[in-house]
This record gives sequence, structure tokens and C-alpha cells, in this order.
Amino acid sequence: MVAGSTMQPQRWTPPTAPPRARETRSATPLPPITRLELPGAGPEDVVRTAEGRVIAGVDDGSIYSIDPADGAATLLVNTGGRPLGMHADADGSILICDFERGLLRLDSAGTLDVLVDEVDGEPLPFASNVVRAEDGTIYFSSSSRRFPLHQWRGDLLEHSGTGRLFRLDPSGKLETLIDGLQFANGVVVSPDGSCVLVAETAAYRVTRYWLSGPKAGTHDLLIENLPGFPDNMALGSDGLVWITLPSPRNPLLDRLLPLPGILRRIIWVLPERLQPEPPRTVWVLAVDFDGKIVHDLQTEGTDYALVTGVVEHSGTLYLGSLTESAVAVSRVPS
Repeated sequence: MVAGSTMQPQRWTPPTAPPRARETRSATPLPPITRLELPGAGPEDVVRTAEGRVIAGVDDGSIYSIDPADGAATLLVNTGGRPLGMHADADGSILICDFERGLLRLDSAGTLDVLVDEVDGEPLPFASNVVRAEDGTIYFSSSSRRFPLHQWRGDLLEHSGTGRLFRLDPSGKLETLIDGLQFANGVVVSPDGSCVLVAETAAYRVTRYWLSGPKAGTHDLLIENLPGFPDNMALGSDGLVWITLPSPRNPLLDRLLPLPGILRRIIWVLPERLQPEPPRTVWVLAVDFDGKIVHDLQTEGTDYALVTGVVEHSGTLYLGSLTESAVAVSRVPS
């Protein structure tokens, strides 16, 4: 498949103002968490099917369907790679971003097909998150051309700016909507189909690409200067955009960002034990389509941490993590 023309974002300058979320509202404690244990570790993303089951993929390539009532996990498939972001279609099929294999589709009969595994004649690297719009169009992100999954910290430190947002239309035409993103991650389509959002983890912001209206074909920011690193996102049943923040911003990293890339790279080539460790926390935000923060939910990471996936349905929150061996369940405080 051949990608179309790309749109380069403006050069990114590290923000210096205090994080916007901290300025606008104080955090609300997240209610207690229940763990739904899995046979594997690292359910990086979670999605909910129309039947109410929760889908999660783990680090050995397995994808499980989980009954939230009793926590029973049923193996659906093993991709042979590393599943990351997913999307549950109404017909029972699952779209899967697999770090090693690209964009996949698992149908309701259990057949796994590759939809996209190359762009412009080169292998698709680091497929990250995916969503399908009501018209059948698929939007998905690629985080980095420079770093593999196990070196994701390297991209955050170097700010390679090699992430991309793609559109795959029902005819199979693949188009690059935005190039040069700072570790592109979660993807959400607005309920009215007017725009698609993509999280830029390394830039602390959510970028908005306009699909219709007078701004169609251009992009701007829904929200910026977030207090943490935005990861996967999902449209909730409440009409809000739910955003995971696996960890708060690191003061050392903020000080390093204005420095040349070669100096920042020194940090990530250090032994892992010497690199800055993200604090254990559970943190999710919900924003509306004007960029206003509606919920800022946090708790200490005693029972769960490094939250990278979220689903909200009727006030219940299902959370995924890059490191835990369970899906967490909590709720939105009334």
C-alpha cells in the first residue's frame, strides 16, 4: 500500500508553563481497584465489546476475552507478535495494532488477517493504536521509526518526532494524515466524525486532525501541556475522551528537553537501574471536545500502576497496564 501526502506539524518547543490540568482543577481520588487476573503480563490496551466483555492483549502475543463478572479469561488468538492498541467492532471482530506485525483484524470466527504491514514499500514500525469510524474508515498510529518497543524511553528522551497518523479507507487506500508526531499513541474519532485525535506522548498533548468543516485537512491541538505522558485514549459512553497518564512528567526530563538530542541520548543509554523511574500511580483524565478537563482521577499505585489503557462504560472504568498481569476495574466518582 502506498501512503499519500504527509502534513508536517510545527516544530515542537518544550512547554515551560505549569501543567494545565493542575491549574484548572484538583485531582479526585480514584475509587478502590479490583484486579481481573490474566494468564500473561502487560495488557497494554483494553477495549469493551458490544456484549460487555473486555479484550486485552499481553506480551506473549495472546489476546484474551474477559468476563468482567467473574474475571474468567478466554484465549481468542495469539498474534505471533506483540499486540498493543485495539478496537472492538460491532460485528464481533477486533482491530489490533501489533508492534511486530502491523495492523491486524481478528474476525468473529477466529481468523487473523493482516491489513497493513508496510508503508511506502517499507515495513510498518511500531503500530500503536487504532479506531474505526462509523463510515468504515480506520485510523491508526505508529509511534516511532527509530526505537523498538522495549526502548520506548529512548524515543521520549531523544524526541525523534517520527510518529505518524494514518487513514485506511474501506477501499484499502492508505494515507498518511500527519507525519513528525512526538511518539504518536492513542487515537479517537469524535462522535460526529468531524475530527480524529491522536495523543503525542512525548509532547504532553493531544493533536486534532479535522476531517470535515472549514478546517478539513488541517490539524491543531485539542489540549496541550498535560501534567503527564498521554498514552492510549478512548471515547467513553459519556461522550468524553478518556486519556491515560502512565506517569507524571519528570522534572529532570523537562530540564533536559531544551538540550541537543545527543545530550539527552546519554540518559537512555545508561543502565536501566540508573535511568529515572516513573513513580507508581494510577491516573486517567477525561476531557471534552473543547479540551476542557472534566475528570482528573488519581490514586497511589499500590495495587496497580503504569496505566496505559482505559475504557469507560456507564461509569465503570477498565484499565490496562504495560507491566501488570491483570486488568483493573474501578469507577467514575459520582
